[in-house]
Amino acid sequence: MSLDRIAPALFVLLWSSGWVVAKYGGIYSDPLTFLAVRYATAAILFAAYCQVAGVRWPSDRSTVVHAIVSGVFLHGFYLGAVWWAIGQGVPAALSGIIAALQPLMTALAAPYFIGERLSPLQKAGIGLGFAGVALAVLPKFVGAGHAEIPAFPIILNVIGMMSVTYGTIYQKQHLQTGDIRAIATLQYVGALVVTLPFALALEPFRVELSFGFVALLVWSVVGISMGAILLLLYLLRRGQVARAASLIYLVPPLAAIEAAIGFGEELTLPMIAGTFVVVAGVYLANRKAPQTAPAE
Repeated sequence: MSLDRIAPALFVLLWSSGWVVAKYGGIYSDPLTFLAVRYATAAILFAAYCQVAGVRWPSDRSTVVHAIVSGVFLHGFYLGAVWWAIGQGVPAALSGIIAALQPLMTALAAPYFIGERLSPLQKAGIGLGFAGVALAVLPKFVGAGHAEIPAFPIILNVIGMMSVTYGTIYQKQHLQTGDIRAIATLQYVGALVVTLPFALALEPFRVELSFGFVALLVWSVVGISMGAILLLLYLLRRGQVARAASLIYLVPPLAAIEAAIGFGEELTLPMIAGTFVVVAGVYLANRKAPQTAPAE
């Protein structure tokens, strides 16, 4: 089987494993500490890869600054909020459902930032997506086990999703040129710049140097931070982005299944139903309006 056929599914599988990695990370390290080590390692390895591949680095200061700032939002604030929330008891499956709102938030904000207009179908998809998250989240507050998950970590998880939404729009606004491999390297530098101070201020910088920690770090850096990104670059080069986009809707249910297998997280009926509603909403929100023939 050729890489062309498996690359989109492999990309989504790698991406969905990030929530399980966040859950396992708390065993060996504090969440922000682990992310700081991960970002530093990813930046170094990506820089080495760019050097070997002869990647051309941005020559103007504005592109460098924009790449670093986008990394602050796309990786730093986003994953920092998600990992901290999961460390505070937010189920990985529920966090994955919240993260699935990101394409909806991007579609909702696009008209105000980059002038994209929404079709009625896209507006319906946005509403449906938010309804799905409400269906999955609200029982956690009013059900029998609602005290197990404090409200603040879930709110912070939502703020993290809003951060990656803004980072996506910021990148569309300011990073239309430049080698994406160099941009990705600088984005990890930006993520490290914002994450390291928070890790030093809020955590004892605990790291349990063990085989488990090293294996998790290798998977996080090589599998997700580099592997998923390089697969995305391959898809861009081969013109198969549409196939990856169609499979990205599987990320929330995949994250939920992986969390159930890895940690025995309960897949409640509202969470299952909410996942399907969110997936349907994201699908509708990302459908392009049909082109109408000009009147003669």
